[in-house]
Amino acid sequence: MNTFLKRILIVLTLVAVGLFLYSYFVENIFSKRLSPKDNVEYKLNDLQVEVFYNRPSKKGREIFGGLVPYNQVWRTGANEATTFETNKSLYVKGIAIPKGIYTLWTVPKDSSWQVIFNKKLYPWGVDEQMKPMREPQHDILEIEVPTEELNTTVEQFTIGFDNTTGDLHLTMAWDKTKIAVPLTVIKDSIE
Repeated sequence: MNTFLKRILIVLTLVAVGLFLYSYFVENIFSKRLSPKDNVEYKLNDLQVEVFYNRPSKKGREIFGGLVPYNQVWRTGANEATTFETNKSLYVKGIAIPKGIYTLWTVPKDSSWQVIFNKKLYPWGVDEQMKPMREPQHDILEIEVPTEELNTTVEQFTIGFDNTTGDLHLTMAWDKTKIAVPLTVIKDSIE
């Protein structure tokens, strides 16, 4: 191999290693996320449901009715838009949604929340003016679920799945508030 090609390979290798190290260490050193990313999954038999979201913390702040205003669309977390993915068609509180990936939005209220599944995937949760990026014409489902007051404080916003009673629920909890969205697999659906 000629000397010129060897030098080009060495330079390209150094650039590649440098870019890898920069991208690996810079985010960890300079950009520690205040609201870390999380992914929660539920699998049972051939059902797989997954939520990707970012987890803001309470940090002594008033959350619902304060940091997250009542009666306004919330991106349901922080940073990127929260996504909900299912490999099976589901009933969500009795309303059918096809298998697929959706963005998940909520409208917290004093004693209930609206939960909205939107079929458009957004690059971020809010725009430059901090307004939710959700476009209502892409909503596929909007339901209302009651809130539950918790005895203990949940410091960091948490989404999960609960199947302890045999009925599957998508749960969201933060501060002293929790909601549970009932999910049921549509039997005999064409996949």
